[in-house]
Amino acid sequence: MFRQIARFHALASSKHFNITSEIKHAIANKQPVVALESTIISHGMPYPQNVQTAQAVQDIVRSEGAIPATIAILEGRVHIGLEDEVLEQLGKMGQEAQKTSRRDLALVLAKKGSGATTVASTMILARAAGIPVFVTGGIGGVHRGADQSFDISADLTELGKTPVAVICAGVKSILDIEKTLEVLETQGVSVTTIGESQRFPAFYTPDSGFDSPSRIDNASEAADIIYSNHMLELDSGMVFAVPIPKEQAADTQAIQQAIVTAITEARSNGISGKDETPFLLKRISELTKGESLAANIALVKNNAKIGAKIAVELSKRVLANNKS
Repeated sequence: MFRQIARFHALASSKHFNITSEIKHAIANKQPVVALESTIISHGMPYPQNVQTAQAVQDIVRSEGAIPATIAILEGRVHIGLEDEVLEQLGKMGQEAQKTSRRDLALVLAKKGSGATTVASTMILARAAGIPVFVTGGIGGVHRGADQSFDISADLTELGKTPVAVICAGVKSILDIEKTLEVLETQGVSVTTIGESQRFPAFYTPDSGFDSPSRIDNASEAADIIYSNHMLELDSGMVFAVPIPKEQAADTQAIQQAIVTAITEARSNGISGKDETPFLLKRISELTKGESLAANIALVKNNAKIGAKIAVELSKRVLANNKS
């Protein structure tokens, strides 16, 4: 795990990294820290709901005994942890902040730009800082029609080579979930549903119609898996899928109808690549009259609660191992 500590100390003093003193102290002392992405702030929700949700998520992480580390790039510097005023700045910036995946990181830093980190780039930067647990809404995956477009998210290949545990509500419903699970298997990524059912969730709804390869009951079991993954030095990520609570889930039929309509509109307007997901999420929210946005906010908060519990349990194991 924790081969990352030496690397962290080097990054902490780098002029390209701004890590808050609270997070520096927590990582150095192996306390629980939860990484949070920033694309959900700039591209996933409108202002002010994006900032309000980000603040609420950070509060939830703290209430469970962990420290939130929202990650973004601002004026050419990687920020690990965002103060309230910086979070507000990013939220107002919206899509002016470049959606930044692995391929974009060096370019954004070199141009001293501002970027919102995706699942892939957040994993990279979290690993560099020594943070093994990351909470997001949903991961990217294989886009519908990928057999023609070859549009497959970099999140999947990143999960195959970066040992960070990603706690999410599954794959975004706009994607081809069955093919996404197949690619994750090819990449050697452990995929586990946390809860009573082994069904893999579908972001806005708790059941995608497909099973996860495995199921566990709680955060303690998740921490055991993460710890074992690092002890074996597998150097691959893990997906822990947390179904949205049924009472907060969107209506399955309404969501599917909205997705089909939004995808058809995106194709008709030539919207693809990195612009497609933000367009689809916004259009689906409009078509469902805000129901999808409400579900999105609810699932992110739920993921944060579970992710923080996992980080706390993992920290206990690391500290116990150091004493033995």
